[in-house]
Amino acid sequence: MRYFVTGTDTSVGKTVVSCGLLARARAAGASTSGLKPVAAGAERTLEGLRNEDALALASVSTVELSYALRNPVCLAPPIAPHVALAHAGQTLSVRDLVEALEPAFRHPADLTLIEGAGGWLVPLNAHESFADLACALKIPVILVVGIRLGCLNHALLTAASIGAMGAQLAGWVANTVDPGMAERDASIATLQARLNAPCMGVIPFEVDPSPERIAGYLPNLSRVFP
Repeated sequence: MRYFVTGTDTSVGKTVVSCGLLARARAAGASTSGLKPVAAGAERTLEGLRNEDALALASVSTVELSYALRNPVCLAPPIAPHVALAHAGQTLSVRDLVEALEPAFRHPADLTLIEGAGGWLVPLNAHESFADLACALKIPVILVVGIRLGCLNHALLTAASIGAMGAQLAGWVANTVDPGMAERDASIATLQARLNAPCMGVIPFEVDPSPERIAGYLPNLSRVFP
């Protein structure tokens, strides 16, 4: 099964949750593959540019892929991808990314997660967004909700856009990014009542979240990985 992982914003824990899901599936004996089609924010190494999120996904993937297959577009500056592409004098389309992912898809896994960049509608170029990529891939979406002040509006708007674009919201994960948030549980309860998709888990604030630790907070995987 393949799923597209998006978030209500940047820095809400898409990679943390993706690694937790992959670790949970791996522990159950499933083959796993985590892909990061576009990454903005990378370090130069002897092997070339390397993005921290893509490397994290690789660490919990049982399917071995070259870095270029796992992260076909890697950009150095940690800024919006379409701006980083413009600075580099490059353009990128949804069709380009779909084609770039095909070699990785030739190495199938029981669970493949394709992680977006930033939030659902982050631009890819002047006319397309990462939402268009998810729709072009025709795969269900997992939404990571960063639990902090404002998350209700962000989550409900994102879910509404996912539905309006014809994509399927397979489930969502509540990831606490503000340890001091007032009435956290009440906000999560509101989302459980209003989001038309199952809550796959509630993750408390973690200073150093390992994939295995996060996996323990994700008990409701039956909707994603039978």
